[in-house]
Amino acid sequence: MKYNMKIEKIISKKEQQNLSPDEVLKDLISGNERFVEEKINDKDHKSLVESATGGQNPKAVVLSCVDSRVPVETVFDQTIGDIFVARVAGNFENTDILGSMEYACKVAGSKLVFVLGHESCGAVSAACDNVELGNITSMLSNIKPAVDAVEISGERNSSNKDFVKAVVEKNVKLTMDRVREKSPILKDLEINGDIKIVGGVYSLKTGEVNML
Repeated sequence: MKYNMKIEKIISKKEQQNLSPDEVLKDLISGNERFVEEKINDKDHKSLVESATGGQNPKAVVLSCVDSRVPVETVFDQTIGDIFVARVAGNFENTDILGSMEYACKVAGSKLVFVLGHESCGAVSAACDNVELGNITSMLSNIKPAVDAVEISGERNSSNKDFVKAVVEKNVKLTMDRVREKSPILKDLEINGDIKIVGGVYSLKTGEVNML
């Protein structure tokens, strides 16, 4: 294992404020490249925990699926204090997640909203199959717009891997659109250049995040 640097302190308010949205995005993508190449930064977790007691200044908020195979901080080579992470099966927005994003960006100063989907998503597959089960039924209704929006040849269910892949990507894009539509705060921050709203899909096979 090769290490680029040793991280001992969390990001400061001054460091956060000096970052642009583009720089934060580049930082996350570079971190993912280190993860894929097994060159992640060394981290002194004890020192990081101690330095975090005085507050936090994360540079981004990531909306991810709950899938255990997508450890968000790890795949972006981030550490304690670096990013907010909101998680829900199918990585869609709702009122609580939008409020969390607004807090992250408007109050805490984060510069990036990143909607992160992943290949072979179980929630997306379930939505493609019209699964109905308890509260899962209501949850999957948030993904159905992506299912309905995809036009592709072949079966329109999870047996069609190309269909699932297309729905995963469409779900990320529609989520980004709805974040802008449902949150005037985040939309205005993006228009003013204070934040960026972006999306990508994580590959379970390679560990790579592909931007959309």
